[in-house]
Amino acid sequence: MNLEFTPEEQAFRDEVRAFIEENYPKHLGDVGLREDFSREDFLAWHKVLGEKGWSVPAWPVEYGGTGWTPTQRYIWSEENARVNAIMPLPFGVSMVGPVIYTFGSEEQKARHLPGIRSGEVWWCQGYSEPGAGSDLASLKTTAVRDGDHYVINGQKTWTTLAQYADWGFFLCRTDPDAAKPQEGISFILVDMKSPGVEVKPIKLLDGGYEVNETWLTDVRVPVENLVGEENKGWTYAKFLLAHERSGIAGVARSKRGVEKLREIAANETLDGEPLIDDLDFARKVSQLEIDLAALEITELRTLAGEQAGKGPGPESSILKIKGTEIQQRLTELTLEAVGSYSAPYYGSIANDTGSNEYPIGPDYAHDSAATYFNMRKTSIYGGSNEIQRNIITKMILGL
Repeated sequence: MNLEFTPEEQAFRDEVRAFIEENYPKHLGDVGLREDFSREDFLAWHKVLGEKGWSVPAWPVEYGGTGWTPTQRYIWSEENARVNAIMPLPFGVSMVGPVIYTFGSEEQKARHLPGIRSGEVWWCQGYSEPGAGSDLASLKTTAVRDGDHYVINGQKTWTTLAQYADWGFFLCRTDPDAAKPQEGISFILVDMKSPGVEVKPIKLLDGGYEVNETWLTDVRVPVENLVGEENKGWTYAKFLLAHERSGIAGVARSKRGVEKLREIAANETLDGEPLIDDLDFARKVSQLEIDLAALEITELRTLAGEQAGKGPGPESSILKIKGTEIQQRLTELTLEAVGSYSAPYYGSIANDTGSNEYPIGPDYAHDSAATYFNMRKTSIYGGSNEIQRNIITKMILGL
């Protein structure tokens, strides 16, 4: 596998870099922590990319994709990571969008894909339930056919940013008597403004509001919102998760994170010397870089497979495991590097109490604790890493 970029690919990088520098919304660099973003902040870059035609680069061209090669998409992700861009949210672009254009009806494609591309329509995911997280097949939310509608009842949890959502994609049990629990599940699109849909916030320890409980009580959904065939939702769910897990690896973001970590460690001192010169700390950073380089090669191999027509498969589980482990180690080392300056800065709590005190220490330390705690979730969402190891054992090793 040739890891050198061609002159054409280097020219593409220059084009992408220039476009980002000229068009990325400048105010997003001043927003601060993710919990401080408004709906408009989240969608600002997405809408710019939608106008340019670059919001869904991995989609087929007939549905609005760019036609870029996997290598070009990799360069695109690197350049956005370089400026820490707020990318289009994955729920529409990387998750339900591919399900709709692969398994959905022509009417569903015409109705939903344009809003995903433009950033005008916000989607959320209704998979996990209390007692049905890693064991997703045990979900209890039901969708009962009543004429031209399904009547949905149940509860979903950890529905990220559902407070902003216009639409959601939900896994519901449509056949409670199926021989296997996976065989009785359907994939249904739900208008979040429908009567009976109630989104309740789950406040985090730092006062942030990112995830929710979503209650569905006698929610009537037109049968035409069923994606694909009834009781085949598990197939579509696995397809979606393979796409999600590939994106979770976040190699480009982690590479930028390591660069920032080295900058911090060069500025912070231990016994009067730069922390990066401490042998023990330098060893941990070097090991992280080695593991990240290995993950990058794995991702490039996966991209080469996609270019040859092979879609994401069980190898996405490898990317998910190693990618999230590296992200967590990166935040741990950043926390270690900034030391006492990493004392959590609870912006939301401070605002609630009327405090206007600014955290002490360098700016790069202020969100290190919040980021560390928030990143504990990465090894759980998208299918826990323990589940991913089971997939690798079965699908790759054949055990």
